[in-house]
Amino acid sequence: MDTKPPVPPAVLVGIQKPEVDDVAHQASLEELGRLVKTLGYEVVGTVSQRREGTGAGALLGSGKLAELVAITGGTGVVGSMAPPPRSKARQRFEGVAEGTPTRDPEAAIAPARKPEFVIVDHELSPSQIRNLERATGAQVLDRTGIIVEIFHRHANTREAKLQVEMARLKYVAPRLRESSGGGGRQQGPGAGESNLDLDRRKIRDRLAELKEQLEAVQRDSDNRRAARRDQLRVALVGYTNAGKSSLMRALTGSQVLVEDKLFATLDTTVRTLQPETRPRVLVSDTVGFIKQLPHDLVASFRSTLTEALEASLLLYVVDASDPTYEAQLEVSRGVLREIGADVVPSRLVLNKMDRVDATGRAALREKHPDAILLSAHVPEDVSALRDTIISFFEAEMVEDVLVLPYAKQGLIGEVYESTRVLSEEYDESGRVLKVRGLPGAIARLQRGLVAS
Repeated sequence: MDTKPPVPPAVLVGIQKPEVDDVAHQASLEELGRLVKTLGYEVVGTVSQRREGTGAGALLGSGKLAELVAITGGTGVVGSMAPPPRSKARQRFEGVAEGTPTRDPEAAIAPARKPEFVIVDHELSPSQIRNLERATGAQVLDRTGIIVEIFHRHANTREAKLQVEMARLKYVAPRLRESSGGGGRQQGPGAGESNLDLDRRKIRDRLAELKEQLEAVQRDSDNRRAARRDQLRVALVGYTNAGKSSLMRALTGSQVLVEDKLFATLDTTVRTLQPETRPRVLVSDTVGFIKQLPHDLVASFRSTLTEALEASLLLYVVDASDPTYEAQLEVSRGVLREIGADVVPSRLVLNKMDRVDATGRAALREKHPDAILLSAHVPEDVSALRDTIISFFEAEMVEDVLVLPYAKQGLIGEVYESTRVLSEEYDESGRVLKVRGLPGAIARLQRGLVAS
């Protein structure tokens, strides 16, 4: 009988700085727990400490480090410079070396559930990772490493896979270490290089190769976006798991992936607003943001984020039922500010209102009087949002007259695609069309009539 492999147990570690209140700290740890769950691990414990900074060699003070060691079953020793053992995680926990700090037996976890991973809610230096691994006997991952790994597992398209691999290699490179077999020198080509030097050179070569491949893929993406430049474009942006994909499905009728997990969507999806309008309105679903989103991922997902930069309207989708929604909104705005998309017209969409009680709704309306309150699962709410989108674009449109000579009637499809035709007449010069559309789209059609 087939059995599922056991879920790797993990313990969370957080540092609460003086400027961070208890609610925000707890929310950050809960979010880290959801990231860990998305990766397929099970949280079996949490260690948290109030501390000024995160620069200490082992991150935690001696007392909290001993508490963490009691959970993981490690030695508690951080001073040895010997490389950590390369055996499997479970084998690392069999037996406890002499000199292990005294532990409360009730605080320890049964051997079968000793954490294989320690997940830290901050970005760690390579030396901090090594110190914690030596002390705890578990594999240590920081918040950035977890996010990069989730992106790696969820990437589907060629572009997303290339983007994520680049970010992953940039994260891994400074954290490489010599294997337990020692840093022997290579023979033959590359003689004189240690194993570590060779690995780092391979990563540099691979990064150069990936960059070249990604540039080629992004040129195609840029060309597709250029073809949509004069069309009406709405981009859904916001924190991960805010409900963007659910709203995308409701607005467009498309079968985009909808899952209640972080970073379910990494690839940009562009669909037509339904019921279809003239001219068409394109809706794009973008990658979600998160606190401390690694800069290499922001840079790698340039083309995905460009969808937001080149949109005519941004809809900031927020999970209104989350008590930290304001901090999440600020994270989203910060990332878009980083790429210059903060100048694009935008509307705030408070989603998941079906999870908010009457008192909460009243407070949200008072605090955000211009926001759109809805649930992506309520058809009436989605219809009202659609009307809001159409009204926004209507205000941007102008009316004009296009004359389509009889010899160029093949262009009529493009006219109907890009504008709303208000009337048609015929005279000796050809078909005379009164149209309404965006100024840029009408100007492009006028140029095409002259050039063709």
